[in-house]
This record gives sequence, structure tokens and C-alpha cells, in this order.
Amino acid sequence: MNKSGNRGDLVAARRLGLLAQAPVPASSKGSPIFVVMGVSGCGKSTVGAQLAAALGLEFLEGDTLHSATNVARMAAGVALSDADRAGWLQTLAERIGAARLAGTGLVLSCSALKRAYRDILRQGAPDLHFLYLQGDYDLLAARMAARTGHYMPLSLLVSQLATLEEPDPQENAQIFDVASRPEVIVAAIAEGFSLAK
Repeated sequence: MNKSGNRGDLVAARRLGLLAQAPVPASSKGSPIFVVMGVSGCGKSTVGAQLAAALGLEFLEGDTLHSATNVARMAAGVALSDADRAGWLQTLAERIGAARLAGTGLVLSCSALKRAYRDILRQGAPDLHFLYLQGDYDLLAARMAARTGHYMPLSLLVSQLATLEEPDPQENAQIFDVASRPEVIVAAIAEGFSLAK
């Protein structure tokens, strides 16, 4: 993003009240580690990639680490069980832990639907920052219907919303409305991080 674009996005973020949330403190081991979370269609990959670029951090698309079996199940419209997700979540926790030890920071996109799933991810970094992209069914469904090249069918959105346990403030989580443009959400997060430095 250019500087004029950044200023415009920050103005928009302030108007939407996105900057009223607490600043994001740096990790005790160096650069921060973020998990951009939410159900399918909320924009995790878009926001995550843009945030990583804005902060100079690595971006990791969590879905790329699913097993072939998990991908096939989801593509067939079969919701994953806790057991199906266990190995995937442990792999993500290991990647988070490696980034924390290296002090390099990381932005990870991951649905992280349940508190128990987020607890597994926190094994890699207890001070993990969760950025929850929240939206209503109609908007999420419209986004999923419009995208191409993704294996997740629209039918699984209902299942994901039923499974979702929204994070509470004690989980070091911030909530963002997906009706806002990704650039505006990223500007709010980046501004909060810069204020905390």
C-alpha cells in the first residue's frame, strides 16, 4: 500500500471505531505472532497476507498444511471432527513455536473455531494474538459463492458457524467486522501494533 492509501485506510478505521481496541503488544520473544481466525469466507487469507506484508512478517496459510485426507473430506462436504483436526493443529502449533523461538514473528490464517483448538495453538506461543474476523451468514455465503479454486463448499459454512466458539477478551483476541474492507482492518491492526511498540 502507498502512503496516501495507508492514511486513507487509517482514517476509515478510526471512523469505524476499529482503533478503539487495545494496542497489540510485541511478543516477549521478539516480533508478534498473529492468528487471523474465523469461518470460511471471512477473508482470513486476504487480511493475513496483507497484514504480514504491512508488518514485514512471514505469512502462513494454515489450510495448506491440512492432510490430503482432510482436504478430500472437506471437498466432499464432510465436516472435520476434532480428531481430524488434531494433527493439523499440532503442526500449526509447532510452526508458531518455531517462529517464537526464532523471534521472527508470524501471521497465520486458521479457522481456530473452538477454544480448545486455540489452546493447542497457544502451546506454541502463550502470548499469541487472535484476530477474529466476524460476519453474518449472508455476507459470508455470498463471498464463498463468488470465489473460485477453493475446495471448501458452501454447505460447510453452516457447520462451521455451529461449531464456532467466539473468542473472549481473556484470550488475547480482537474482533473485526468483515463488512469493512481488508485494507481498513489491516490498517487498524498495524496502527495498534505500532502504538504498542
